[in-house]
Amino acid sequence: MSEHPLRAALANYLAVRRSLGFKLTRDALLLEQFVSFCEQACAQRVTSDLAIAWVTAPQKASPSWMSMRLTAVRGFAFWLQAADPAAEVPERRWLPPRRRTNPYLYTDAEIAALMEAARRARWPLSAATYETLIGLLTVSGMRIGEAIRLDRDDVSVDDGLLTIRDSKLGKSRQLVMHPTTVSALRSYLKKRAALSPTPAEPALFVHPAGNRIVYNSVSPMFCALVRRAGLTPRSAHCRPTIHGLRHTFAVNTLIGWYRQGLDVQARLPILSTWMGHTDPKWTYWYLSASPELLVLAAERLEASLARQP
Repeated sequence: MSEHPLRAALANYLAVRRSLGFKLTRDALLLEQFVSFCEQACAQRVTSDLAIAWVTAPQKASPSWMSMRLTAVRGFAFWLQAADPAAEVPERRWLPPRRRTNPYLYTDAEIAALMEAARRARWPLSAATYETLIGLLTVSGMRIGEAIRLDRDDVSVDDGLLTIRDSKLGKSRQLVMHPTTVSALRSYLKKRAALSPTPAEPALFVHPAGNRIVYNSVSPMFCALVRRAGLTPRSAHCRPTIHGLRHTFAVNTLIGWYRQGLDVQARLPILSTWMGHTDPKWTYWYLSASPELLVLAAERLEASLARQP
């Protein structure tokens, strides 16, 4: 039995995009499901109706989840259309506009509550892992995926450097750690060596079984810590998420620069590089993420205008 043409095309599509530096972990899973859906429908090519039927198939799916599914299919459909003009690309207008959620910006007290909740985890190694993970995300602004991929060799406590390898588009970067961060990581490494059943495991953050933590277990654990810490949504579009720690780092950095009287616009590329943004426009978005930031920016603008003749 010959391979379905869409499955062969998907393998080529993923191979080419990954060769350009895209990881496509989530897109690959979604598109595998989409191709299976097409096979069950005995379809040899992608049509808009078929794509929309798959995108909207999950019951009670949120608009953001359907938009994510549609984006994955559209990218694949554009690829197919280059070789087969009969392949159809579903239009975005089929779905309601996606509203970007408001970032949940954590207070110092809320972060302390999360870390305290982590310390009360059932397993000592889990407690040490999640307390250190939350603290590192808070002070570094790195992505959760980057933290999960860290190896012990990526942490140099002697030099105070943290190496983030093979991030978006295959780029790597180094972060200079504050002495308190170095101390916390050194303490975690000692606990990890004593508590892990497989201390030679290269991963930095591990489960009680000794293997590397994965997002599918980190996400529900973080939700459990949020509940234990007593954190609640501020609105329907502003919920405490693990990615909110990255937002909080960026906003606090910008607020600190404003309060110090520094040229924030000139320093934004530094923050962009630190956070591993592929385009500075993603860093500029943080300027509108906090009411306090907007007030500080307005005060800076008013002071600048007042100095003009």
